[in-house]
Amino acid sequence: MSARPDEGGEGAEAPDGTSEEQDESAAGASVDGAGTGSEQLSRPLPEAVRARIVEYGSDVLGGMRAADLPPLLRRVAKFEPRRRARLAGPQIAAQLETDDAFRAMVAARVDQVWPELAEGLRSGVVPPAADPVAVAACAYLLRPKGWPRIIDGVHEELERSASAREADAAAEALDAVRRQLDETKHDHQADLERLRAQIRDQRAEISDLRRKVHTERQRARRAREEAEHALTRTADRESESATQVTALESENRRLRARLTAAESQVENARRAVRTGRNADEARLRVLVDVLVDAAHGLRRELALPTGLDSPADLVAEAEREHRRVSLGGLPDDDPGLLEHMLTAPRVHLLVDGYNVTKTGYGTLPLADQRTRLLGSLEGLASRTKAEITCVFDGADVDTPPVVAAPRRVRLLFSAPGETADELIVRLVGAEPPGRPVAVVTSDKEIVSAVRRSGARAVSSAIFLRRLESHG
Repeated sequence: MSARPDEGGEGAEAPDGTSEEQDESAAGASVDGAGTGSEQLSRPLPEAVRARIVEYGSDVLGGMRAADLPPLLRRVAKFEPRRRARLAGPQIAAQLETDDAFRAMVAARVDQVWPELAEGLRSGVVPPAADPVAVAACAYLLRPKGWPRIIDGVHEELERSASAREADAAAEALDAVRRQLDETKHDHQADLERLRAQIRDQRAEISDLRRKVHTERQRARRAREEAEHALTRTADRESESATQVTALESENRRLRARLTAAESQVENARRAVRTGRNADEARLRVLVDVLVDAAHGLRRELALPTGLDSPADLVAEAEREHRRVSLGGLPDDDPGLLEHMLTAPRVHLLVDGYNVTKTGYGTLPLADQRTRLLGSLEGLASRTKAEITCVFDGADVDTPPVVAAPRRVRLLFSAPGETADELIVRLVGAEPPGRPVAVVTSDKEIVSAVRRSGARAVSSAIFLRRLESHG
């Protein structure tokens, strides 16, 4: 199931002219309702299963001949598969429910892509390691004997998973509340002990203060008595001080007169020194001007540049040219280049997602291509400890497809208006100088762009052989 270029507009209406919301409700009722024949669904399809069925139908619709296309889906058949699934999802779901021929074509495609799963469903054996959503989607399209029970089992498994997640969240919240309560009790007890200790300290302090007040009162009485004696002695000394002050004032006037005369002499001496210094500075300034003019004339005579680079600047410039750490001198098509790069410390591996998947297994649906590649990258990251970023094209899509990102691989979709190629080049440019960066792609434009930024490129074929040999 391969993808086609997007030829529709963002705001295209549903093929039958109704609004997208009305088509959603109508198709939901059609797909989730009873099936044909004696076997019927007892409840609506899980939303994840319905979305997977619509995606399979969208992929098949793009490869059908114009004469075989259902009338209601001819308008959207030329759309790109992801946009086809988004804009005409309700119509595709309704057609799969009511059109046995169309559903048979989709089932044949699923049988071709997943032969082991289809054979297991027909024989009544559901593979235990298979994706439950994929199992339910294949059962709905192939409709082997007992297919409603298979879908009900998947529905119950999905509900159990959701209930288990909710129960775990509730248990974690309860544990957090209990821990918070224990901490509050512990803090309250600590505060109580601290307040009791403070009360004991304050009582002891009050007793000390009372003793100090009594002591200070006794000292105050003694101080008053001493002050009275001091006042008497001060009165006697004031009379003596008045006589001494009169004598000191007379001496002070005499010293001021001498100081005035000395200041006059100092000012005259400073004036004489300043006059001599001004003459010396004038002669020195003339000499400096002569030397400056001579230097300018010599520079013009020798045609010297106005500024010269220092030796340290030359060394720094050479160092900047070699800042990017090399990932080895091996050519890009050397099979040992990838192993050499994965052993470099702090290497960052950027993977052009759809370029790799369409090179290795382009016949799978897009969702299965992403799942298979991300699983392989998760194993590679576990073995090599390298930082891996996988980029898929998400341009012209309102919201990226829902994909469970692995724990050790960074998953990115390009924003609307931006291609995956531009996002990869921007990620390479964001890396600091000196860090080794490798890009896995066979796109020549990306290879040329990342090489200009100092990164190495690895072809998708070499990378796939590496994944298969260590899978």
